[in-house]
Amino acid sequence: MAYAGGEGHFGDLQNAIYGAGLSGILPTIPVDFATLEKRAQAALPPHILSYVQGGCGDEWTQDRNAAAFRHWGMVPRMMVDCARRDLSTELFGLRLKSPLFMAPIGVNGIMTADQHGDLAAARASALTGVPYCSSTLSNDPLETVAEAQGETPGFFQLYTPRDKALAESLVRRAEAVGYKAIVVTLDTWVTGWRPRDLNTANFPQLRGAVLMNYFSDPVFRASLAKPPEEDPAAAIRAWAGVFGKVLTWDDMPWLRSMTKLPLVLKGICHRDDVRRAIDGGADAIYCSNHGGRQANGGIAAIDMLPGVVEAAGKTPVLFDSGIRSGTDVIKAIALGATAVGVGRPYAYGMALAGAEGAASVLRAILAEADLLMAVNGYPTLAAVRAAGAQRV
Repeated sequence: MAYAGGEGHFGDLQNAIYGAGLSGILPTIPVDFATLEKRAQAALPPHILSYVQGGCGDEWTQDRNAAAFRHWGMVPRMMVDCARRDLSTELFGLRLKSPLFMAPIGVNGIMTADQHGDLAAARASALTGVPYCSSTLSNDPLETVAEAQGETPGFFQLYTPRDKALAESLVRRAEAVGYKAIVVTLDTWVTGWRPRDLNTANFPQLRGAVLMNYFSDPVFRASLAKPPEEDPAAAIRAWAGVFGKVLTWDDMPWLRSMTKLPLVLKGICHRDDVRRAIDGGADAIYCSNHGGRQANGGIAAIDMLPGVVEAAGKTPVLFDSGIRSGTDVIKAIALGATAVGVGRPYAYGMALAGAEGAASVLRAILAEADLLMAVNGYPTLAAVRAAGAQRV
């Protein structure tokens, strides 16, 4: 399959599906989110499904994140030559094939039967050219995950530990293996109230899942009386004691000093926070409310995006929360996002068919985005932003 920038377009996937159908071959991975989610519900063990699917409180904000895209609409333009579309974008000095990236998910590792979902996500990134933002919470060391991404650039998401030396070690490791940015998550120094998991006392990390970046880290290992391999329970307790540093604006000089890579602050939704982040040395803003998993009762992330973009000026704005389709991606671009992260959809695809499943979901999202641009008269992302989106 050829992609934008080559001889074809992402939307060519549609013709490939219809052509295969003439020989009785149907897609093995659903191309719409509703069917995809139903299939994943049937495939995943209940404790994993509840953790991935669930949100904070009564999940109002989580549901609102996705539903709010419906009150943003775009006006099509006719008589525009869109025979060729260009979805490429620039971010952190990189020329990317599209604005789509794979948002960090802390339990990717347990989303596949072999318990190496982080590697499956990385391989999906390599298969599609869609960058993967790898989480600190992983079943495989970040070095192995980065290698699985091949030539596709990746980012490293940092849950900042209380131990500064450990935080600096994780960042140094990410730099050493070629990650292109450090994404610091700001809203997860404590876990939000998640009834689905609380009702089953289900917290995968306390059972030893997705802690390999800590267990493989020299600073963390040096703090233990015995290696994690010899006393995993003690290592888990040590992790629980070090996870979750409360970050304030006073920490910005330290965060900035840790790396020469682009520094991205994830969870910024207020105009004033945007300016403080940029003034403090952030290279990009990541507008997100953690998909509604961390705090309930908030405004849908897509509704906060325009204000964040306006306050950011020329600083790039990454976005996630509620992305379910290619249409959602294009609406986020229309509202000013530089790059758009997708989470649960690719994780569900991975649960069904590993790296190929996740890659299929990413390709479907890109195909829908590409065809929407073609039909609406937007040959480039610049044209999408110029058209904008209206509240309806």
